[in-house]
Amino acid sequence: MIILACDHAGYPLKEEIKKFFNRENITTIDVGTYSTDSVDYPDFAKLGNAKVLESENNIGIYICGTGVGMSIVANRNSKIRAALCWNTTIASLARRHNNANVLILAGRYTRKRKAIRIVKEFLTTQFEAGRHAKRLKKLG
Repeated sequence: MIILACDHAGYPLKEEIKKFFNRENITTIDVGTYSTDSVDYPDFAKLGNAKVLESENNIGIYICGTGVGMSIVANRNSKIRAALCWNTTIASLARRHNNANVLILAGRYTRKRKAIRIVKEFLTTQFEAGRHAKRLKKLG
């Protein structure tokens, strides 16, 4: 399942990504926020984390203004591997090498088309394991 979370600055991009998923008949769970009214990003990153952790098959997509705030909050949980991705190469490497389970996007700095390409890359790339699995074990 794909879990969507955002703050007010990420809301417009989240809605565009939801339209993409709807067109592709991909089901998502949206934990908010649901408008551009000011909210606190930690609240929504925590809601997203709770849903992502319900199944190891779940993937999160979190969006705030810069992506930094959501990244900090998401990665406070040791079972979350959140990656702030600004292009498809970084999205691919985050999955292949780090087995990232949460994609973070910068809502104010990522255009819709680019965001969709990043999302597609993140969702279709598999973890390579091998030497990367050994490194992930060191995270604790």
